[in-house]
Amino acid sequence: MMKKTVELTDRETDRIIEMAWEDRTTFDAIKFQFGLSEKEVINLMRREMKLSSFKMWRARVQGRSTKHEKLRSDDVTRFKCSRQKQITHNKISKR
Repeated sequence: MMKKTVELTDRETDRIIEMAWEDRTTFDAIKFQFGLSEKEVINLMRREMKLSSFKMWRARVQGRSTKHEKLRSDDVTRFKCSRQKQITHNKISKR
């Protein structure tokens, strides 16, 4: 069985890495915007980052409740900071 591959532009890859580093952005938000599962994001981070940076990121996000929607408190209803510029489906609104 062959797995589908998602072709990403450099800009999309950079945005996924940025979102993965953000504490409040869940893996579910990345899946919603880019179609990548948590495992695929981990593989992308492993491939795109230096080993030491990848290890630091993994240690940071592993088990972090803010990165996993199911572990979040019920009162958190958004996946981005209220002060962050409006981003919808990877399209940044005009400033």
